[in-house]
Amino acid sequence: MKSLAILSILLSTARGVSLSTRGEDIQLFPADGAKNVNPDTQLKITFPSPPTIGSSGLIRVYDEADNKLIDTLNMSIPTSPSPFGNGSTKANYSDTTTYQTNIIGGLDFYFYPIIVRNNTATIYLHNNQLDYGRTYGVTIEPGVLKQGGFNGFTSNSSWTFSTKPHGPKAGTTDVVVAADGSADFSTVQGAIDWAPLNPTKRITIWIKDGNYEELVYWQYKTNLTIRGQSRNGTIVGYPNNSAFNPPNRQGPSRRPAFQMNGVTDVQLSSFTINNYYKGQAESLLVNGLRVVLDHMTLNGSGDGFTTYGTIYITDSKLTGDGDSVLGYGSVFWLRSEIDSHSAVTWTRTVQAQRHGNVFVNCTIIGLDGNDTFARLPDNTGGVMPNWPYAEVVLINTKTAGIAPVGWGPVAGPPFDTSHLHLWEYNTMDLDGQPVDVSQRLNVSRQLSLPKDAKILAEYTDPTYVLDGWTPVVL
Repeated sequence: MKSLAILSILLSTARGVSLSTRGEDIQLFPADGAKNVNPDTQLKITFPSPPTIGSSGLIRVYDEADNKLIDTLNMSIPTSPSPFGNGSTKANYSDTTTYQTNIIGGLDFYFYPIIVRNNTATIYLHNNQLDYGRTYGVTIEPGVLKQGGFNGFTSNSSWTFSTKPHGPKAGTTDVVVAADGSADFSTVQGAIDWAPLNPTKRITIWIKDGNYEELVYWQYKTNLTIRGQSRNGTIVGYPNNSAFNPPNRQGPSRRPAFQMNGVTDVQLSSFTINNYYKGQAESLLVNGLRVVLDHMTLNGSGDGFTTYGTIYITDSKLTGDGDSVLGYGSVFWLRSEIDSHSAVTWTRTVQAQRHGNVFVNCTIIGLDGNDTFARLPDNTGGVMPNWPYAEVVLINTKTAGIAPVGWGPVAGPPFDTSHLHLWEYNTMDLDGQPVDVSQRLNVSRQLSLPKDAKILAEYTDPTYVLDGWTPVVL
């Protein structure tokens, strides 16, 4: 296992960037005239008091060598059909409006060209427009940002910066992300975009403590570890949900804050992922094989964490607003905690998949005081009715705020429940005392010894649950 000492060594040699004052009123990042800037940098303007975002005007970036226009943000273009994430969650395929769109990891997303937090306006250029070894000038038309007498920059020589001459050298296996621009990359997405698809040696992306407000999406990469400097100090998040980024006709979901699709042999360790919107709003969506989550904190809303494939989770915490685990995958949870409103999981195990969500030595807390472990709503009309192969198994689980019925509701027409695994063994309260299971839903089952010794031995073995994969935490 690589030590965090590597991170300290890398950071000790990283380049620092200082802010410069433009006039007496604002600070620019990168500073005017800054050198060795990362091409994935975000542009920031800090004012004496919070600015407001205008509804017109252009932000342009030029290559200073030939005055070529590199990128444009047009503030008259709406961000989304639901710019505050509170509109319809259904796709409107007749809508022909142009919205602010960014290509992230190969997929199109609606996005905010500017986000204001406190006194700082962060400008998000379109991804991968800047290059190494170039000098760029920025113009901002009046009306883009409103604060005091700020009138923007009409000349592309008013705010210039130069990027690093080159990126990480060929064969590099460890890179560092720092929000202040002092390392190899300034954004998590920038480092992931750099990582090769199928490296011969494992790649590790180290994220320095900081707040990384960015929408992260990537696909088809292998042999990759993303590791934060500290679980509570390294925060990656974005305001996103199914209203802000409604479904397209095809392709992956666009509503998570952080998503990986079609990946293999990936590990996320020691950082926090937040989705800042309510609704159908995952903190994380994983679609992959042999994925490890270790010492992670996930804060989502409805469907707070969606799973596909095979996933091993240890010493982590998920908070959600209902169906907090939308489970299509085979997932082994160890020493982890879920705090959830309403139903903790909606597990959609299919027959061929064999296993669903298995919790061993975990803690589950119902935040409303009368919540359930899993629900199976009526899904007639082309969808597998009630997911009759759904599997949620709790072994040595501490609980609070769970209704006496424990499971459900299971709704809709009668169906064959003989393959349904809503199982518990030794469910306890937070003090370790057995809970009353006498009112549990009739399609659930209490496991016991010695009768179920074989089942318990199998389901406490991640290799059995994860289809023959023996996970190793790096």
